Amino acid sequence: MTAPTMDASPLNAAEAPQTVGTKRRGYWSTVWDRLRRDPVTIGCATIILVILLAAIFAPLIAPHDPYKTSMLKRLAPVGSENFLLGTDELGRDMLSRLIYGGRVSLFTAIAPVLGALLIGGTLGVLAGFLGGRVNMIIMRMMDVLYAFPSILLAIAISGALGSGIGNAVISLTLIFTPPICRVAETVTTQVRNLDFVQAARATPASTGRILRVHILGNVLGPILIYASSLVSVSIIVASGLSFLGLGVSPPEADWGLMLNTLRQSIYVAPLNAALPGVMIFITGFCFNLMSDGLRSAMDVKL
Repeated sequence: MTAPTMDASPLNAAEAPQTVGTKRRGYWSTVWDRLRRDPVTIGCATIILVILLAAIFAPLIAPHDPYKTSMLKRLAPVGSENFLLGTDELGRDMLSRLIYGGRVSLFTAIAPVLGALLIGGTLGVLAGFLGGRVNMIIMRMMDVLYAFPSILLAIAISGALGSGIGNAVISLTLIFTPPICRVAETVTTQVRNLDFVQAARATPASTGRILRVHILGNVLGPILIYASSLVSVSIIVASGLSFLGLGVSPPEADWGLMLNTLRQSIYVAPLNAALPGVMIFITGFCFNLMSDGLRSAMDVKL
């Protein structure tokens, strides 16, 4: 395997193919091979895929109507007949509500990160590439959002806009935009000063072409890695907003909201009350390990 020269930067990953024997392999092929050999990352990705597919096909998988109540069957223990994971405080099937709750929880966890990646990544790349006043204006705007603790800012924005999935996504997008913008600005500033970018600037190539071909190809990897690490944080914060009543409204199924409604039953049916928290923990934990695996696979120095 040919090691990268001293001039090769981890940010210039797209231009760092590796050699296996006499066959040269591209960077992304090497990343995929590393991911396939990582059992932890593959296992976590499999768990996330199962949860995602269960949420998408919830109407076909859920054994019961998640909104059907029965006061005669309330707080049935785990393993009860016809109710594998028991029932909640209103007699609704816990398994069905956990499956349907994955829809809302995963959406409110992934959508804000994607929105912040688009907005913050674009602003950060522009700020790092153009520099000067553009950099100062964009980064000072991000510093204003940085001045507030992220969780308190999300609570304040959601409280001002009102409860609802859309408002929760907006508030989370705003708190994740500044860190992604800062990462994008930092890596773009590093790549902008490399020789191949300076050589491209000396040619008649347009600014848009330089950004698309020479900048994005080398900064997209670090930005995606950092954004993927925010998904685990997003699902916890989104569940916290729902727990406080700032996310979805009853009777919608959401893991954070289910934690809130079941907290008064923790002494009567502790396993039932803990199930939404277990799902939040497993999903966030798997996303976090997947991010670590992706970071290791994309590290060209390895």
